[in-house]
Amino acid sequence: MLNKYARAFFTRVLTPFAALLLRLGVSPDTVTLIGTGGVVAGALVFFPFGEFFWGTVVITLFVFSDLVDGNMARQLGRSSRWGAFLDSTLDRVADAAVFGGIALWYAGGGDSVLMCAVTIFCLASGQVVSYTKARGESIGLPVNVNGLIERAERLVITLVLAGLAGFETTFGVPWIGVLLPVALWVVALGSLVTLIQRVVTVRREAAEAEAA
Repeated sequence: MLNKYARAFFTRVLTPFAALLLRLGVSPDTVTLIGTGGVVAGALVFFPFGEFFWGTVVITLFVFSDLVDGNMARQLGRSSRWGAFLDSTLDRVADAAVFGGIALWYAGGGDSVLMCAVTIFCLASGQVVSYTKARGESIGLPVNVNGLIERAERLVITLVLAGLAGFETTFGVPWIGVLLPVALWVVALGSLVTLIQRVVTVRREAAEAEAA
């Protein structure tokens, strides 16, 4: 849902920056790799120690690389299968780092087996949601459904509320830390609904294709 509107807005905003990088000789693949590295570092250096505010700040600085690299490729007029593959693959790596870092917090200082399990479910379900669409398309089906919560929604909900929750762990603001469990439960349930939506859609489209 967010992809439809947010991408168009940020594409316009980031186009001049993408053009500047091209003039400096930076390639889209380089931006993809640096962006993913920054997200992974922010998630795994800060989140396991409960530093959700600073972790979110670092991740946010790098997460827009996902829009910048595509913008650069379009300006060059050479969008490639390799670029799309690299971008999609590293998106999965970044997502795993974000939820993995949170899971490590709950397994350690956060001291909650339940929330650790919910976070791991968010990680796994997000990967499977992406896989269902990719696998459906690979067997020739259109997979004409977006679903309730896609990658953009998962990241926005998790990072915004994690950043706010960081005001408790980092600055001692009371009670606000509860926002992180709320975010994880919303993402977990939304991802489950999205997974069901995609599986049902693929089953219907497969049946229609075989009948035709």
